[in-house]
Amino acid sequence: MNKLQASMKIAFGALRINKLRSALTMLGIIIGVAAVIAMVAIGSGAQARIQQQIASIGSNIIIVLSGSITSSGIRMGTGNALTLTEDDARAIVRECPGAQLAAPYSRGGVQVVYGNNNWGTQIVGTTPDYLAIRDLGIERGQALTTADVESATKVALLGKTVIDNLFAGEDPVGKVIRIKSVPFTVVGTLAPKGQSPTGQDQDDIVLMPISTAKKKVIGPAKPMQQPLAPLWCRRVRA
Repeated sequence: MNKLQASMKIAFGALRINKLRSALTMLGIIIGVAAVIAMVAIGSGAQARIQQQIASIGSNIIIVLSGSITSSGIRMGTGNALTLTEDDARAIVRECPGAQLAAPYSRGGVQVVYGNNNWGTQIVGTTPDYLAIRDLGIERGQALTTADVESATKVALLGKTVIDNLFAGEDPVGKVIRIKSVPFTVVGTLAPKGQSPTGQDQDDIVLMPISTAKKKVIGPAKPMQQPLAPLWCRRVRA
């Protein structure tokens, strides 16, 4: 114990004699440790943010696009052949053991109107499985149903951005909006998703049955348009 006390006296004596050197050494250690902690925290935060954005797209999914076409010698690229149908989605689930769910997807830009307010957004015509594939939660109201798709019901689910710009704090569930002069009843609202990894606002969206979208809003596909039914698929986890 005496040796320990003697060693401590020598150490503190050296520190008192060389005050400037001791202060600079302590400052260097403090700055070094703080820098390491800050870098680890920044890296962990960035990793968590990236994982959150990737998860917001939907987990364990595959997007199936149609092929390309050539017009006047110009190759139009993937997704312009318009060869996919809703039957393909059903066939994938039926015949592909690795696919758990599959949903056709038809999208278009529209102006949505409620009262004196209007907002330009994207409408997505799809089936109920699309919500499970994309991990889309229902905040209020109810989701789309198979009966809605089969009967082409004029119902819609709204994302948070659309709600904020049309309803100004009013509960949208049960209200009637107009899309291309067609009345749609809002049956539910989507839980917020935030931005995608590419910076797209995933809450700026209106979901409706794909049958309704094709018959009432988007219309039949025409040559050179975006493909009518890309497919979103969820794989079976190993």
